[in-house]
Amino acid sequence: MRISVPAAALALGGTLALGTLTAPAAVATPAAENCRTFGVADRYGEFIQGNDTHTPDAEGAVAIGGNADFTGGFSVGNELTADQVAALPGGNALVVGGNLTGNVQVMKGNGVYAGKLSGTAEAHAGKVVQGPSPIDFAAEFTALRSLSAELVKPGAGTMALDGTKLTLTGTDATLNSFVLPKHMLTGTKEFYLKVPAGSVTVISSVEDGYDQEQAGTTGFFLWDEATKAYVHDDKSQSAAGGRIRARLLWNFPNATKVVKKSGNAWPGSVLAPNAAFDLGSGGPVNGSVIAKSLTGKGGAETHHYPFAGCLPAAVVVTPPPTTPAPSTSASRPGSPSASTSGKPTPSGSPTPSGSGSPSAPATGTPVPSPSAPGGGGGLAFTGASGLLPLTVGGVLVLGAGVGIAVAARRRGARRA
Repeated sequence: MRISVPAAALALGGTLALGTLTAPAAVATPAAENCRTFGVADRYGEFIQGNDTHTPDAEGAVAIGGNADFTGGFSVGNELTADQVAALPGGNALVVGGNLTGNVQVMKGNGVYAGKLSGTAEAHAGKVVQGPSPIDFAAEFTALRSLSAELVKPGAGTMALDGTKLTLTGTDATLNSFVLPKHMLTGTKEFYLKVPAGSVTVISSVEDGYDQEQAGTTGFFLWDEATKAYVHDDKSQSAAGGRIRARLLWNFPNATKVVKKSGNAWPGSVLAPNAAFDLGSGGPVNGSVIAKSLTGKGGAETHHYPFAGCLPAAVVVTPPPTTPAPSTSASRPGSPSASTSGKPTPSGSPTPSGSGSPSAPATGTPVPSPSAPGGGGGLAFTGASGLLPLTVGGVLVLGAGVGIAVAARRRGARRA
């Protein structure tokens, strides 16, 4: 069957336009595959770059880049599971990059120290040996400092300071992020947190230090939906069966000193990679501590409630296939070029990228997040932003086809 030139031109334009409009849109990496971590520090209840002077115990694993002074006695890893021990580098529940002093009992797993041993070191279900550290603390803390800085991203939650009582409220089921204004920590005595159980909460402060003793901090309370009340977090009780504190992170990227008030039970994990962390002489941290150095005595200890949240990484985008631009001879004078058609419109607001995730770009560029103001729920939809240029491109190609058809009709009229 013979097809006229005008019909062929229109068919060509229509086919190209349809192909452009139906090209696969950008695809976002599923949320479950898009979490970043603390690296090796994820596996340790105390992860310290420098020296650690501590009694009486840490329920989880302990990794120390410098010297460990456990004079007075110290036990490690009593609450570790078999799977958690197996995941530790070399199965080492205790890693000391320098000298080990004092009487230490490794309850589960192995132990290793790189320097001298002054005292005794025993493992109840493994061995303690002298040898090189299996952890590159300098590299790990470089990544942790970068992560800590990137996590300072405000979300859509609210902060209400009533006298010395601070209430933080978030409603996002995935991530609630708060950045405390300067001097708010020092002006707060009681903290109240209300977020959905199972969501991740990041509370960041850019202060150069936080001293609960000077601030007069008296307690931390987490909302329990089942009882419709705030619960004072401790080992014997916690909101939502511990699911709130397990996904709660206190982030101090700039702090050089953090002091926990003796007697306080501090729920959640603490990321303070530049800080000398003082546990005080009583009361636990109900989570992990990541710090530059650590001291603690008396009843101060870290309870084995490792951070279990998914910290968002960058959305990995697969670019849509490109369609060849139509020939310039088919373009009408004065019509816009396909290369200047609409640009993708960003949605949401930035959140930290995933240098610690295999699916994250190496550049650490902030990407849209559902938790920031105006971000909406769920992962940022990247398909819509790619649809505008595709649609405009399809219209332009269709217009080119119409132009060819019109020119062909005029040539036919002149011959007649």
